Amino acid sequence: MESSVSTENNYTSKSRNCKEGVHPETLPTAEEMNSVVSKGIEHAQENFRAKPDDIFLCSFPKSGTTWLKALSFATATRTRFHNSENPLLTKSPHDCIPFLEIYFNNNPTMHESVDLPLWSTHIPYSSLPKSIIDSSCKIVYICRDPKDTFISLWHFRKRIESHNPGIIFEEAFELFCKGSSFYAPYWEHFLGYWNASLEFPDRVLFLKYEEMMEDTALYLKRLAEFIGYPFSLQEENEGVVQNIVDLCSFENLSNLEVNKSGKRDCIVMNNNAFFRKGKVGDWKNYLTSEMAERLDKIIEEKFAGSGFKF
Repeated sequence: MESSVSTENNYTSKSRNCKEGVHPETLPTAEEMNSVVSKGIEHAQENFRAKPDDIFLCSFPKSGTTWLKALSFATATRTRFHNSENPLLTKSPHDCIPFLEIYFNNNPTMHESVDLPLWSTHIPYSSLPKSIIDSSCKIVYICRDPKDTFISLWHFRKRIESHNPGIIFEEAFELFCKGSSFYAPYWEHFLGYWNASLEFPDRVLFLKYEEMMEDTALYLKRLAEFIGYPFSLQEENEGVVQNIVDLCSFENLSNLEVNKSGKRDCIVMNNNAFFRKGKVGDWKNYLTSEMAERLDKIIEEKFAGSGFKF
């Protein structure tokens, strides 16, 4: 895993471009995004072959994906780059770790040429390629309070569809409560990975966004151990863990020029769409008490018997 490679070709390849589905000079519509996602999932299910040392960072959209990618990438590559040379300073975390359902669909041979075994996906556990389910590769899932997830998702949708003034907050909330999503209803997506983590705790690590926000260093060390890049005592004493925490903090990443004015290579999208607040409990500024209670009740009913509580 520590082989010497070209970082431009292997981590931030500019050849990862979508072949179809999105006009190269416009932001994607919801329909275009859904088309790209659907085709990508189908292609991955039919053609992707997981390797034993692959690591999959999984999440429901807007649940901490960007942060998890940054932390994982910085951890796995910490011996290859000095702090001032880390690709995260000049590339979006999404261009450092590819989305399985997007990049593999357009670059089917990429798996053979990329030596860093990190992938990300929003694909539900039950829809993952069979080779992933049947292999010994690691899966890391990050979840987030559904109320904050919805608020983040709504703002993200508004940003990428700024040309569409018809996105009404109440309608979006109704759709979320009914399970409308590019991938799967929030609760189905969540429970698929949660149950897998209970059945295969050595292969599936389940993380909570809120807990990671409270003690990022603790959970970063847990993440590093799980994916096979543990920190040594010397590294901890030298502040390597805290350096990665600081590098990947919302404050640092969101203020980098690449994340303020850059655009994604594959789907034309401003990188700043992935950085809004990153706060816990921001839903209180948007949801009425009735809306919050309704969503809490839905989650309580859907999660009944699962053993999980927010």
